[in-house]
Amino acid sequence: MNVLLLTVPTTVSWSPGVALVMIACNLFAVAIGYYAIEAKGVGPALPLPELFKGFGVPELLGTAALGHILGTGMVLGLANSGLL
Repeated sequence: MNVLLLTVPTTVSWSPGVALVMIACNLFAVAIGYYAIEAKGVGPALPLPELFKGFGVPELLGTAALGHILGTGMVLGLANSGLL
């Protein structure tokens, strides 16, 4: 048997728990980006300006990308520890 097949971790299937972890990580990243990004509003604006006040499309895409990276790590970590 191939040794590499034994080292591949099992991944958890999509569930409401996975969705909640991913949503929480994305909201966390947007909150950090809202206060950490110094030059906000340089690119195109979002259609709901009163909700984000100067938070444009580039900021939203950047923070959502960071949120998905954090969420992927959290989901894999929680799944491997048996909590998810």
